[in-house]
Amino acid sequence: MAGGGLNPGGPAGLRGGLTSAEVIRRRAQHGFNEVPEKRTGPVLGTLKRMWDPVSWLLEAAIIFELVLGKTLQAVFVLALLVFSAVTGQVQATRAAQAIGYLHKHLQVSARTCRDGVWAVLPARELVPGDVVYVGAGDIVPADVHIDEGAVSVNESALTGESADVTKGVDDALSQAATISHGAAIGTVTATGASSSYGKTAELVRRAEPPGRLQKLLFTIVRYLALLDVALAIILLIAAMIRGESWLDLLPFLVILFIATIPISMPSSFTVANSLEARTLAGRGALVVGLSGIQEAAAMDVLLIDKTGTLTRNRPEISRLAGFDDATEADVLRLAIAATDADAPDAISAAITRTAGQDAALRPLDRLSFTGFDPVAKLSRATITGDDGAQAAVALGSPAVLAGLATTPADFAGQADALAATGARVLAVATGPTEDALRARGLIALADSPRADAAGVLRQVRERGVRVIMITGDSVRTAQAIAADVGMGERIGTRQDALTRPSDFDVLAELYPDDKHAVVVALQTAGHVVGMTGDGINDAPALKQADVGIAVAEATDVAKAAARIVLTSEGLGGVPDVIDSGHRVYRRMMTWTITKLARTAELAALLTFGFILAGFFPVSLGLIVLIVILNDLVTLTLGTDRAGASSSPERWDMPRLTRAAAIFAVGWVVVGLALLWYFQAAQDLDPGQISSLMFAYLIYSAMVTILMTRTRNTFWWSAPSRWVGGVIAGNILVTTLLVLFGVLTAPVSWLSLLLVALVTLAVMLILDRIKVLVYRRSGLLDAQ
Repeated sequence: MAGGGLNPGGPAGLRGGLTSAEVIRRRAQHGFNEVPEKRTGPVLGTLKRMWDPVSWLLEAAIIFELVLGKTLQAVFVLALLVFSAVTGQVQATRAAQAIGYLHKHLQVSARTCRDGVWAVLPARELVPGDVVYVGAGDIVPADVHIDEGAVSVNESALTGESADVTKGVDDALSQAATISHGAAIGTVTATGASSSYGKTAELVRRAEPPGRLQKLLFTIVRYLALLDVALAIILLIAAMIRGESWLDLLPFLVILFIATIPISMPSSFTVANSLEARTLAGRGALVVGLSGIQEAAAMDVLLIDKTGTLTRNRPEISRLAGFDDATEADVLRLAIAATDADAPDAISAAITRTAGQDAALRPLDRLSFTGFDPVAKLSRATITGDDGAQAAVALGSPAVLAGLATTPADFAGQADALAATGARVLAVATGPTEDALRARGLIALADSPRADAAGVLRQVRERGVRVIMITGDSVRTAQAIAADVGMGERIGTRQDALTRPSDFDVLAELYPDDKHAVVVALQTAGHVVGMTGDGINDAPALKQADVGIAVAEATDVAKAAARIVLTSEGLGGVPDVIDSGHRVYRRMMTWTITKLARTAELAALLTFGFILAGFFPVSLGLIVLIVILNDLVTLTLGTDRAGASSSPERWDMPRLTRAAAIFAVGWVVVGLALLWYFQAAQDLDPGQISSLMFAYLIYSAMVTILMTRTRNTFWWSAPSRWVGGVIAGNILVTTLLVLFGVLTAPVSWLSLLLVALVTLAVMLILDRIKVLVYRRSGLLDAQ
């Protein structure tokens, strides 16, 4: 074990560690060394989806319907409510099962001393006070205070810093860090939720993005409720003027209230998101949280972690510089002689990998080797040179070697110049003895960007999303990577990140908690934020972000916190996620406009029809049937064909309301004209009028869906088979019901044909008006 030097049976081992009795006592106090997962069963999960403000409104309506004796209507509303809740739970369960392994914390073992005996135990059994041994390649099993030894530790998963740090006696090791070199014996100070790992996991659990779907639901309810209240007041005044009892109006008012609530919207979103989730799975992106897709359409800022996300977290030799007559090959041969090929750290792996790629490189004979010492910051070897003489070799920090070896005059300048590129710099020296070393060269190691990074960032920007790189590395390192991937030149540090993050292209020198703070700050400023990351330190930000994306090589904690996990190496799935979000937005935009238009049309026709005709133009039972048939087609809108736009979307309700008003006003005016014609000119009875107005409301609702699907003329793109099939089915069912008098009074086919022809003619007119208004006001982007 490179740089070991400690024996688990040494001084700490003689101390004996904890006794078995003490372990039992402490476990009762602190629990196991794990972060408990929050599990929700399918029944409880379904019930939770029926316990929110929108559901409360529906549940109140169900109770009111039962009080009025309208059992059928109450059963209908309950069925829709249960269907929406069950659909959401089924999709959530499928996602959890598909990535069940992502929700487990790191499972590691620990070498522990108890009752005077060292043994390897599962890390979950550790308690505070346990004595543990960690060496090269180990994952730190809990928070540990170092009592003996020194280690070089990789904390990139925790802090975002790609460079190793040295820890010695009285320093603290954080759970989930990886030991690169050395060995240490220490005492466990914190486990489970109290450890650094556990606190991060708890922050992940608490972090939540704003609930935009709930806000949208309430906004739609508010808009339609205001309309219903206004029409109800008009209706009540008309009833009072006519001397009719307002109690007779209650059933209709309740039905209007139910029609106002967007019952099918959560289910429609679920269907749309699930469809895109299947598409993304085939493109290397696994959807953990369905809401992440719909939020991607509105995402206008994407935070990208550097280490392991933009870069591969795999340093490579970027430059070899020899001194005097030393060639690059000479420098590499000396470096490999002082490197442990089996060491788990990235630096040793990079040197070994580069040497292995050169078939002509002849390694030097190594007589002895001392692995990297985290305190001395050097590794050493004794070799047999090409001339047959023995020589000493040292590899390590340029600053350390400058004090041990003879160096060229420009040694420090060359080392600084290489470091300015963002690389980590090592120096190699050799000489007849360790006391007579001479610097022979410098080695620059850089964590290079992923091959697809620059291209993906360009594609993201083409979709109107601002990209900001965030990292715990130094400004110099961040600047070098930013230049390689085509980021901007505005680089800020921690203070900038916490006060005005949107002013910069790169934010460097961030602490782990700062990334979460940056996400919150941007959301507070009104941005919809995406975040990509791979480490434990990224997890809180991934959870808080509206669109959290973990890369394929991410830690379990990061994957569990994200809503989307890339399963293919690289960032190529990010543009696909954005495009999927736009398609979901398009489908739900159609739902929103048609919901507003249809509800306004129904409410206005009932109200003004009552005032003009003296009775409700559609019977109570047919109104319930209208709601059922309309919701059937809106549930399928999630499957509709849709395109992606090149700029972030916004749920601008005033804008969408203006779009809906085009259809609502047009259909209401024509509907009132038909009502007058059927009553005054045709002298039809209320039952026949109710049948024809029922057909008119269904026909107009179905063609409105066809018109709102696209900004262009309705024939610009065909609907999906499901949407087209249900629309056709609703029209056919309505036609047959009315012609044969099922659930309603029968009418002549000529009267029904008139309704159909009028609907078609108005559709062509409204569609033309829609195109002109959309293009003039820019209500919607082109599809």
